[in-house]
Amino acid sequence: MKYFLMAMLFLVLSCKQDKKYHDEAQNDTEFIQTDALKDIVDFQKKMNEDFKDPETSPLPDKYRTTFEALDFFQPDTNYIVKAKLVRTPEALPFLMPTTTDRKSEETVYGIAHFTLNGKPHQLEIYQNKELMQEEEYRDYLFLPFTDLTNGEGTYMGGRYLDLSIPEGDTIVLDFNLAYNPYCVYNKKYSCPLVPSVNALDTRILAGIKDFKPIIK
Repeated sequence: MKYFLMAMLFLVLSCKQDKKYHDEAQNDTEFIQTDALKDIVDFQKKMNEDFKDPETSPLPDKYRTTFEALDFFQPDTNYIVKAKLVRTPEALPFLMPTTTDRKSEETVYGIAHFTLNGKPHQLEIYQNKELMQEEEYRDYLFLPFTDLTNGEGTYMGGRYLDLSIPEGDTIVLDFNLAYNPYCVYNKKYSCPLVPSVNALDTRILAGIKDFKPIIK
């Protein structure tokens, strides 16, 4: 996850429905869904590989040595939405609180407006001042959110999405790619807290679930 790279710069050393498929010949929409499903499966596979690798895993050794796989919801293309992106070029930078004393300097890049589970929603999307100075992350956007599954299957503090600046005025939000802050796995990480404006009044039954370590 791109945003994890920024989190690692601030290590605190003291501290729904199942996706339905059909056997009929696929139309264009079904091809798109198949591609999306592959992206989700690849995302989950990559995360599990990273968590097993001692060079990239956020897990302490006592958890990593018994780690088998993260727990995800089943892929569901109903949680892939195309949102209208309203850019906010006049937005001023602000300091986003984190799980430690550190503050993350962010700017609201834009607001995503979309419909999900039969309700209209909106979420603020952020751009980090430090990351935007790096060529590799110049188009990187950060979307933290909470939803009604938090504390009941997913992490109480919410989850993150990594996005890229789109060319037009729409942006795709794939909640199947939602992941946990690294501080869920290891308290030495400093992770941005989800702003209250990004609380979704619906259940997001997609992406990663809460972490329950296995200790032997």
